[in-house]
Amino acid sequence: MELDTTYENLDATALAEKVRAGEVSPRELVEEAIKRCERTNGTLNAVITEMFEHARAAAENVPLTGPFAGVPFLMKDFGAEVAGTRFTEGSAFLSAYIPDEDSELYRRFCEAGLITFGKTNLPEFAMGTTTEPQLFGPSRNPWDPDRTTGGSSGGAGAAVAARVVPMAHGNDVGGSIRIPASCCGLVGLKPSRGRVTLAPHYGDVLGGAFQELALTRSVRDTATLLDAVTASTPGEPYVAAPPPRPYAEEVLRDPAPMRIGFSTTTPLGDPVDDECLDAVIATATLCKSLGHDVEEAAPDFNAERLWTQYTTMLAALMAWAIADWARRTGQAASEDRFEPFVWAFSDRGRNLDAAEYLMAVQDVQREVRQLSRFYETRDVWLTPTLGQPPVPLGTLRYEGDPFALRRRMARFSPYTYIANASGQPAISLPLHWSGEGLPIGL
Repeated sequence: MELDTTYENLDATALAEKVRAGEVSPRELVEEAIKRCERTNGTLNAVITEMFEHARAAAENVPLTGPFAGVPFLMKDFGAEVAGTRFTEGSAFLSAYIPDEDSELYRRFCEAGLITFGKTNLPEFAMGTTTEPQLFGPSRNPWDPDRTTGGSSGGAGAAVAARVVPMAHGNDVGGSIRIPASCCGLVGLKPSRGRVTLAPHYGDVLGGAFQELALTRSVRDTATLLDAVTASTPGEPYVAAPPPRPYAEEVLRDPAPMRIGFSTTTPLGDPVDDECLDAVIATATLCKSLGHDVEEAAPDFNAERLWTQYTTMLAALMAWAIADWARRTGQAASEDRFEPFVWAFSDRGRNLDAAEYLMAVQDVQREVRQLSRFYETRDVWLTPTLGQPPVPLGTLRYEGDPFALRRRMARFSPYTYIANASGQPAISLPLHWSGEGLPIGL
């Protein structure tokens, strides 16, 4: 078996089947992944912390019963911690922090047979739609190194798209799995509220808007990974209803005809790039040819209120994150220790009073009730994942006005935050390509 070609062309499910059949060993897969990382990382800057020796040791004892036995993996340096390994969340404020406890999600990844050999790049505190942190520098898109990988799971997206790994950890509070999935031509699912635990450090983040999973090369990998990590732990503030059958079985079933509404406009009225419009129309036409009921339709809600109040909640989240890490690490938080955008955005959160924050929550929940009526008559809302193909690096750079940057982010990613606010699942699928050969997710 030619390992390089096999590794290049197979998803994680197929690689694990090769391991269980004795055709390749976990150690061989780890060495192949390390080789690919070393070959590409000087250009892509996807991996910021190496765990090579950790992976080599793990490969000798990996459980072969897991669905991804022996498959190399990367952790995003945010949310889920790995004991004994540097954890920065993209911030110089945490550059000396080393966790002493694994997160529950990381333990479940290990139980599934995944072998982690590094951690991936992200914007500071995962705040942004592009991965260009001051601490580590920008990640670059394998399809065009001058373009963004998206954010905040941009390092993960670059690594999977470059075939360094078949899938990598990501998380999402406003689109941070789906945005890089679109930019890098991958599958990216944000699960439903309460589907994946944040134990042991957190019960929920932003009322369950923050969710964990991964970027992958195949829908079946996403489904099988979701099966592997979804069991709740005691004390969870939200618990999603269990599915009637495993997701890995669900994706093999032929669906009944679905009622699909598709959009060619954005809720906030920002323009959509012509190639993204072509993508959604082509996908709607494909769905109709497959027997689904397809029409142009969108939820009816006050988009300006939802966007404004959800970003108000995000500002409070940023203020909390800084305060939480200051308390956990015993450090004093000051403006000079954070990137200007993060500090300016967190200032908005620090200046909110309790009543303002709770009114923002109330307004978001009111709009979610309104937009959710759409799903009484339709099963799926189909949109481009983004309003534009991957933009050049620097396009989403902070220039002194956090609210101006928020609007540029909203034009780039006009849909993704809505599913975080509602708690509903949302997925980006690699179904279209631009004329320049850049991926466009749906």
